[in-house]
Parts: sequence; structure tokens; C-alpha cells
Amino acid sequence: MLPDLAPWRASRDFRRLWYSGLVSNFGSFLTFVALPVQLKDLTGSAAAVGAIGAVELVPLLVFGLYGGALADAWDKRKLIVWTEAGQGLLSAGLLLNALLPHPAVWPLYVVAALSSALVSVQRPALDSLWPRIVAHDHLPAAASLNSFRWTVGGVAGPALAGVVVAYAGLGWAYGADLLTFVVSVALVVRIAPAPASHEAAKPSLRSIVEGARYAWSRKELLGTYAVDLAAMFLAMPLAVLPFLADELDAQWSLGLMYASVPLGALLVSLVSGWTGRVHRHGRMVVLAAALWGLAIAAAGVMSNVWLVLLFLTVAGGCDMVSGIFRGIMWNQTIPDELRGRLAGIELLSYSVGPTVGQVRSGGFAAWWGVRASVWSGGVLCAGAVGLLALCLPKLMTYDARTDEHAARVRDQRAAARV
Repeated sequence: MLPDLAPWRASRDFRRLWYSGLVSNFGSFLTFVALPVQLKDLTGSAAAVGAIGAVELVPLLVFGLYGGALADAWDKRKLIVWTEAGQGLLSAGLLLNALLPHPAVWPLYVVAALSSALVSVQRPALDSLWPRIVAHDHLPAAASLNSFRWTVGGVAGPALAGVVVAYAGLGWAYGADLLTFVVSVALVVRIAPAPASHEAAKPSLRSIVEGARYAWSRKELLGTYAVDLAAMFLAMPLAVLPFLADELDAQWSLGLMYASVPLGALLVSLVSGWTGRVHRHGRMVVLAAALWGLAIAAAGVMSNVWLVLLFLTVAGGCDMVSGIFRGIMWNQTIPDELRGRLAGIELLSYSVGPTVGQVRSGGFAAWWGVRASVWSGGVLCAGAVGLLALCLPKLMTYDARTDEHAARVRDQRAAARV
């Protein structure tokens, strides 16, 4: 049941990249809480908070696909370093705006859009780098350890942000985020270069289309994208949590609400050893996504804040299970020369859903009420995931032991080591 530490012991670059992600994720989650809180304070509108997702969407769509092409054609380490430094500059901008006597609203949206563009360029490079620095057989363990890293920041960052914003001010949260990016860049520059594969295509519309065609030919991969899109679009409640805390007369719980979903993920990560013994990954993706929706629905109907926190935690655990098995399927079956472009498509699948989901949840909350927005999204999510399972038989029958794509990548990695 305990996490497998083999990737940690075997790869120095894995350890450095892991520490870098841990530090920057911690700071990013501080801003993740502080930004909507500042918008709520400045506008008092749930729709205005939900509009963060709208301004993030276009950069995500454009740069997600192009970022994947860049990751296949350029040195992945350089892309990660420069985009990480850019994120630090954006945090500095938020800090300066927060220190003004009368902070403006428009810089918050501008920073959200630019941050979305940088993340969209960075994530394909980052996601496609892990299989290079980790042995093929260690990829399930690496996925679990990366999930653990993300959840540590996801629990500590929002929990601390709630306290920092309430008692010290927004500037301290943005300042701490800036400091974490400085540390992260110092770690990433020390990993080995990761130049493009000699078979990789130059970044162009044609190369992006090539990656999309490959994804379309893999119906089990399409299934993972579709399930995650449905789960995040329909049942992501984060945009309305500040208003849910107010409605429950528990403003003190906001940081805990933001931390509950990562906490559930963290608890799953701590006992992730079992994931390496599961081979029907598609079924686990579907089951976990449906349970995520049901747990969110339960959180929406509860009037006791502690029960809300409990079900948000359960939801986070289910989402982590789904994410682990999606990552294993992607990393074990996609050829290296296409990995960046497919990582760009993956980025869209797990980022567009939450981004547009913020607009949906904020709009529903303004129209129908905060709690109704939460529980209705969870119910719709569970129904949509069930329908997708019926329509995508290849996802449900996927088996890593017999899948031809997994076998091909496994053989290529073995030949490369000889």
C-alpha cells in the first residue's frame, strides 16, 4: 500500500524536478485562493469570480496545442525554466497591484490570462519529460509520487492561504508565491538538457494536426479525455467556494474548503502502492470520475460545514484515482516523438474542463443559488460519465498487459537501454 520510491532512488533529475514542482505548486495554490478572494472583495459577484475561467480559456486552447508542438521540437528543460520565470513575474505583478491603495480589477484578469498561456506552454514539456527521466516500469510509481507532490502543495497552500489572506493580507500570499518561483527556477536549471527527439516534427499546424490524428485513432485515449472533461466541467465547484462559505456562515472554513479536495488526493497518494497492480486502467478512470461527481453532489446538499468538508475530501480522493490511471495510460502508450503534442491535448482535457467549469458554476450560482450549483453539477457529472462508459467500449476493455500500444512503447524503451 505504501508509495513505491523506485523513481526517487533511481533518477537524480526526477528528484530535482519533483522538488521544483513541490515548491512552485505550494506558492501557486496560495495565489489560487488569494485571486478569487480578492475578486470577491472587489466586486461581490459570483459571476465575476467565475469569469476567471473565461479569460483563461482562449490562451489555454491556443497555447496548449502549440505548447505541445514546442515540447516535441525544442529543449524541454529550457521551456520549463523560461515559463517558470515568467510565472514569477506575473506573481510580482499581482503583489504590486495588491499593495496599491485601491487595487484594480482588470490586472487580475490579465494575469489570469497570461498565466494560463504560460502554464499551457509549460505543462506539455513537463509531462513529456517524465518518461525520459524515469524507467518505463517505474512510470506508475512516478505518477503516484507526482500526484503526492501536487497534493502536498494543494493541502498546505490553500489552508495557509486562508489564514494569510484573513490575517496578513493578500500581499503576503502573492509575495510568498513569487519567492517559490525563484526557488523552483534554481532547481530546474540543474537538470540535464532534454533536446528534441530526432524524429520530432517542427512546431507547425501540420505537426499539431498529426498529433490530433493520432489521438483520434486511439479511442481509449479519447475516452480518458472525454471523461475528465465531463467531470471537471460539470462538477468543479471551486469558483463558488467563497460564496458557499458565506452561505454556511463559516467564512473561517474557506481555506479548508480549498484544501479538502487536495487533502483527499493526498490521502490516496499515501497509499498508492496498489495502483501498480491494477491493469484495467480505463475502468478505474470511469469509476473514480463517477464517484467524484456523487461526492460533489453530496457536498452541495449538506448544511453542516464539516460534512461539506468531508465530501469534498472524498471527491478529491476519487479525482486522484482517476488522474493516476489516466497518467499511466498516457505515459505507457504514447511514442516519445508524439509525447509533447499529446501532452498538449491532455492539458486541454484536464484544464479546459475546470476552466469552463468555473464559468458554469459561477453562472449557475448567480441564477439558481450556490448550493444548487454544486449539487446539480455533481449529479450531471455522474450521469455523463456513465453515458460515456457505454459509448466508449475500448476504454472499458483497456488492459495494459495486452494493449498493443503499451507493448510497442515497452519494447522501444527496452531496445533503447541495450
